[in-house]
Parts: sequence; structure tokens; C-alpha cells
Amino acid sequence: MKFFNPFEEVRVTRNHLPHWQQTGATYFITFRMVDSLPTEMLQELETARLRWLASRSSPLGPEEEAEYHRLFSARIDQWLDNGHGSCVLSQPDLRDSVADALSYFDQQRYELLSYVIMPNHVHGLLMLHPDWALEKVLFTLKRRTAGLINERLGQQGQFWQHDYFDRLIRDGDHLRNVIRYIRRNPAKAFLKPGEFTLWEGELAKGVT
Repeated sequence: MKFFNPFEEVRVTRNHLPHWQQTGATYFITFRMVDSLPTEMLQELETARLRWLASRSSPLGPEEEAEYHRLFSARIDQWLDNGHGSCVLSQPDLRDSVADALSYFDQQRYELLSYVIMPNHVHGLLMLHPDWALEKVLFTLKRRTAGLINERLGQQGQFWQHDYFDRLIRDGDHLRNVIRYIRRNPAKAFLKPGEFTLWEGELAKGVT
């Protein structure tokens, strides 16, 4: 298990969001359906986020990163749990397409520790293979699942939002907190059995 190392090089990539990455590290990731959040809410948050980032250097330190996720990522998570958009992933067969893809790349491009597939988004915890970059892993995963889901729904066009959220796991306490967060997310969103898919590996199952 490799956690964030402040003495190693950090690679920063950008799409709409900044992503801080280290080779072979462990990540908490979130990707969402393209219709999962209202545009006006995102525009307001994006303005505040860019203003906040402009006053800080990159990469962020531990305290600044925690503040960033408290101000922005946590708010996005709350909005996602409110169930905006079509929420077609509440359908078990469509969630199965995502679960199958996550499992397909397990032990090849990453080691999968835990995930939950919600009606309009996915949270995952994984340890990345050193030969793979996170953005390439998620691009392939989203392209594969978008094609399958659009075919089953008889539709075309963009299914997933292009960007994603990721957070480097810093230590064992952070890891356990993320495992608990993923596990509790369906209850936090008031979902019923059959409306989500939760999977945990042996390490995650041992966390109480």
C-alpha cells in the first residue's frame, strides 16, 4: 500500500480540475453522469474555486488540500447525493456494466479496494499500477461503460462528465475514513437496497 509521499515528485495535470498524482499511489476517485448537476450551481462553485486556487501555489499542502475538498469536493458530493439528473444508474443492469468494467481492469491497471455505484455517480478507492496514469485509466473505464450503457438505453452522446475528482490517500487513517465514507454513502443519500452497488475487498471489509 503506497500513500502520498511529500518527498516524491508530484505530477499535476489539469482538465477543468487540477489533479495531483504520484506513481503507484492510492486514490479516492469520483466520476459522475453528465446530467448529474445543474449548470448554474456548477458555474457559481467554479467561480469560487478558481478564485481560491489563484491565491495558492501548486501542489497544495496537506492543510490546503483538506480545505479545498471541504469547500468544493464535499459540496459536490452533497449535491450528487441529492439525486439530480436522470439517475439511470439506479437500474441494476446498468450498474452491472460499471461494476464489470471496474473488475475487468482490477489487478491489471490498479488494485481495487472499494467502490460504490450510486444512481448518478461512482466513488472508488484504488491503488494504481506504477505503469498507468490515473487519467488514462479513468478515460478508458468511462469510455467502455458509456458505450455499453448508451447501447442498452438506445441513446447516443456523452454519458459521463469529462472530468473527475481524485484525492491522494495520505496515510492509514485517511484510508480508513475513505472506506467508511464509501460504505456509508448510500445511507447518507437515503437510498434503498437495489438502488446502489457496494463492493469491498478484504482490506476494506476489515475496517469498522
